[in-house]
Amino acid sequence: MLNGKSILVTGGTGSFGKAFVKTVLMKYPEVERLVVYSRDELKQFEMSQEFSETKYPQIRYFIGDVRDRDRLFRALEEIDIVVHAAALKQVPACEYNPFEAVKTNILGAQNVIETAIACNIKKVVALSTDKAAAPVNLYGATKLCSDKLFIAANNFRGKRDLKFSVVRYGNVMGSRGSVIPYFLKKKQEGIIPITDERMTRFNITIEDGVNLVIFALQNMWGGELFVPKIPSYRITDVAEAIAPLCRTEIVGIRPGEKLHEEMITEMDALNTIEFEKYFTILPTMRDWLWGPKEFMRVFNGTPCSFGFKYSSNANSEWLTVEQIRELIKLHVDPSFSV
Repeated sequence: MLNGKSILVTGGTGSFGKAFVKTVLMKYPEVERLVVYSRDELKQFEMSQEFSETKYPQIRYFIGDVRDRDRLFRALEEIDIVVHAAALKQVPACEYNPFEAVKTNILGAQNVIETAIACNIKKVVALSTDKAAAPVNLYGATKLCSDKLFIAANNFRGKRDLKFSVVRYGNVMGSRGSVIPYFLKKKQEGIIPITDERMTRFNITIEDGVNLVIFALQNMWGGELFVPKIPSYRITDVAEAIAPLCRTEIVGIRPGEKLHEEMITEMDALNTIEFEKYFTILPTMRDWLWGPKEFMRVFNGTPCSFGFKYSSNANSEWLTVEQIRELIKLHVDPSFSV
C-alpha cells in the first residue's frame, strides 16, 4: 500500500518517527520517498547514521517546525501521505510553558491541515494520546483540540481526494520520558519512587503503534479516531518487575497527572464502534454518504453499549509481572535482568 508513495512524517526523529521509518523501509522497500521532518539538526544527523541516504535513496531529512507554515508548504510538495507525530508532550513542560504547547500542538496541527489541503495530499493520519480523553492537563487539552481539528478537516476538504484520521493509544513502552526507562535508572539507586500504589496505565509497544498507523492508512474512510485494544499494567507491578529487591517510596501524583487513563469516555462511546482488535470513534458531524451502518457492515463491527468507557483500571487484559519483564527485554533493554 505504501510502495510507490511519497510519505512525510512530522516529528520524524522521535521515538515513533524512527520506528515508523524503520518499518516502512523494511516492509515497503519500493516507497518512492520518505521525508523525515523535524526541527532538531543533531537528531537528524544521528538518525542519518543509521538510515543514510546512500543506503536508502528514498529517505530525505528536512529541517523544519510545524509552527512554520511556509516551511511545511515547501516540505509537502509532491507528498502523498502525511503522518503527523510532532508534539510537545512532556506534561510538566507543557504546564510550565503553556502557550508553547498551544503553538506546537494546536497551531502546528492546523498548519499541517491547511498545507495538506493546499498541496493535494491524499491521506493524513495524526497521532493522539490517552491523555486527550477527558484531559486534566494542558498537554491532553491541546491534543484533544488537535484531534478535533483533524477530524473536522474532513468537513472542508471540498471535493479533494483527501482524508484525515486520528490514531489514539496509551503509554508507549520504553519511549523517552516514560516510566520503564525511569525505573530502570532508579534501580541503580536502590529506591523506586511510586506516585500512587493504585495507579494504572495502558501499554503498547512502539511496533504495535506503528502497525496501527499503517492499518489506519490502509483502512481509513476519513474522520475516524482509531483506538487499539491494548493491555493495562499496575505501576506496582512495573516496580516489582524491574526492581523486586529495591525499596519503594510513595511520592504522590504529579500536577496534571491522572490516577487512571482513559481512551474512550462515556460520551465518546455514543459514537464508538467496537471491532475485534480495536475501537473506532466516529465523527459526530459526518459527511459520509454511506453512513455508520455501512462502516460497521464492511468492517464487521458493533456499537458500544450505553455507559461504556475504555479506561486503564477497568480493562479486561492485564500484564503480569513476568510479562512485563519479557516485554522489557524484548522492546526496551535486551540485557535486562532482575
